[in-house]
Amino acid sequence: MKSIVFATAATLVLGAGAALAAPEKYMLDPAHSQVMFTYDHLGFSKTYNAFSGFEGEIMFDAEDPASSSVSVSIPTNKLYTGWEERFQHMMSEDFLGTAEGDMVSFTSTGIEVTGDDTAKIMGDLTINGETKPVTLDAKLNKVAEHPMNGKETLGFEATTTIKRSDFGAGKFAPNVGDELDVTISIEAQKAE
Repeated sequence: MKSIVFATAATLVLGAGAALAAPEKYMLDPAHSQVMFTYDHLGFSKTYNAFSGFEGEIMFDAEDPASSSVSVSIPTNKLYTGWEERFQHMMSEDFLGTAEGDMVSFTSTGIEVTGDDTAKIMGDLTINGETKPVTLDAKLNKVAEHPMNGKETLGFEATTTIKRSDFGAGKFAPNVGDELDVTISIEAQKAE
């Protein structure tokens, strides 16, 4: 049964198969979607940070799976560091140099299904006005009717590693790690 659920979910989310009548839109649930990232701090510890409360959508076209897409926009001021002074430093010109309304965005450019519940999602990541290609290793967790609101809901996780210096945020590298290990956890509900 589990393999049937995964195959169905892969078809819906990752573009693996059978025809649907029209593209299906799923909207990210901002209350249950986060992007976490860690970096090495001088070899002493790892520092953890997160973005939440952001928007995005997944579109799937069964007749042309290559047209399926994922797009996410994250206001930079939605960063949570756990320490106000670090937040203010991250918002400075040393790192994000952000103004009100500045965004981090990801737009997919292609999807390669790698298994019953896994895929590589290729796309363009934009931070600080710099756009670079990124590949996400994605895993579908579950596709089911949400028990509280009755909407069809998708849940998945993805990981990637990026270099902050690629996006003009490389202050103190290499003493403070240049590589960010990124983990994404998403819930998305079928649009009305």
